[in-house]
Amino acid sequence: MALRVYNTLSGTKEDFVTLEPGRVKMYVCGVTVYDHCHIGHARANVVFDMIYRYLRHAGYEVTYVRNYTDVDDKIINRANKEGVPFNVISERFIAEFDRDMAALGLDLPTYQPKATEHIAEMIQVIERLVAKGFAYAADGDVYFSVEAFDQYLKLSKRNLEEMQAGARIEVGEKKRHPMDFALWKGSKPGEPYWDSPWGQGRPGWHIECSAMSMKYLGETFDIHGGGKDLVFPHHENEIAQSEAANGKPFARYWIHNGFVNINAEKMSKSLGNFFTIKEVLESYDSEVLRFFLLSAHYRSPIDFSDQNLKEAAAGLERIYNALAGIDEAVAAGGSGAGRLDEELAEKAAGLPARFREAMDDDFNTAQALGYVFDLVRAVNRVLAEGEIDRAVLASAREAIDRVGAVLGLFTSEPGAFVERLKSRKAAALPIEAAEIERLIEERNAARKARDFRRADEIRDTLAAQGILLLDSAQGTTWKVK
Repeated sequence: MALRVYNTLSGTKEDFVTLEPGRVKMYVCGVTVYDHCHIGHARANVVFDMIYRYLRHAGYEVTYVRNYTDVDDKIINRANKEGVPFNVISERFIAEFDRDMAALGLDLPTYQPKATEHIAEMIQVIERLVAKGFAYAADGDVYFSVEAFDQYLKLSKRNLEEMQAGARIEVGEKKRHPMDFALWKGSKPGEPYWDSPWGQGRPGWHIECSAMSMKYLGETFDIHGGGKDLVFPHHENEIAQSEAANGKPFARYWIHNGFVNINAEKMSKSLGNFFTIKEVLESYDSEVLRFFLLSAHYRSPIDFSDQNLKEAAAGLERIYNALAGIDEAVAAGGSGAGRLDEELAEKAAGLPARFREAMDDDFNTAQALGYVFDLVRAVNRVLAEGEIDRAVLASAREAIDRVGAVLGLFTSEPGAFVERLKSRKAAALPIEAAEIERLIEERNAARKARDFRRADEIRDTLAAQGILLLDSAQGTTWKVK
């Protein structure tokens, strides 16, 4: 079937038809770089990295733009507090953002523009809006007039009159209507500024994305994305100013990812349930976090909790253990040896088509990963039975690898990943890995001496500390419960 995506603008799933055959132009709102990124930023960026990867996998040539907001009230306030220029703060947290995204396995966008490098383009758009009567200057500020744009709020489906009743004009603002928003802000003492036809100042938040997307993608492009929290006011205001300036549609498909909840509550600094990516990666492997974020449909809310991360780690470990089993079995015999298992052969051959079917249904990664687990269960059953057609096992691995390449998963060497996960788990235990290994050696010696009472004592002692011993013909290994 053809790719269908949920368009926030229409409120329905639509067939995805690009402006230019075979090409996709996509803009995603980036971060305001004043602090470390949190788990909500991780979700948004992993989601659109997945979409970027899948579109390329589907054969499109993709131009992907993700910006940095590197001048903003929060950046300026932090800079003033630390007594440094604003760009010291923005460059510091651009570097931190880049490190976080690299750890999560993101591919680099085509362009990563900074707001401060596109002030001239923003001024040009604002001048056009003023000339057309959609914006007005007021003592060094410039505001967009929402009443002049008759399609305002078409994205968020809100009612302007109802919103006006609850809105107010802040002290110092010169708005004609409470919902008018700033395109340009006159400079204040201690703030960075640029020259403009309205005096020295800096751009409003919304205008930067309009100007940068137009520069790199044109006045109309295919996909505009971001978190659900950006629908209003940011994306609504982008539509208003862009379409008013250009007289044509802005973005054709608006894609928004769902919220991250923390232990079933909305993430909030005030609630004390706010986690940065850096903090999470101190406790969990970065691939586990990526796997967790892709295990739910991108539009649904996702509940971030210790238990859910542990379940994600266990699920990812199951896949890697199956890959390790395939590698061991294939290496042990020659290709084509053993019995053909029809169920495994069918699931391996069918995974690429099932994956495509799931992803074509509005990028349904949850369903796609479900098909991977179906294949893993068949792999594990065949490995346990012994008589194996190694060529079919190899085809199963190839199918999982192909899915993983698109999702940015299963890219580690299986043994190395399992050991990495084991080390992380062991670090949180009341016993060190070296002591576990020493006790296993002592248990092996006791079993050799037929001192089964001591061997059982060691096994029970480790079990009480969360360590399970796994005996096989190749020896004894261990894992964390």
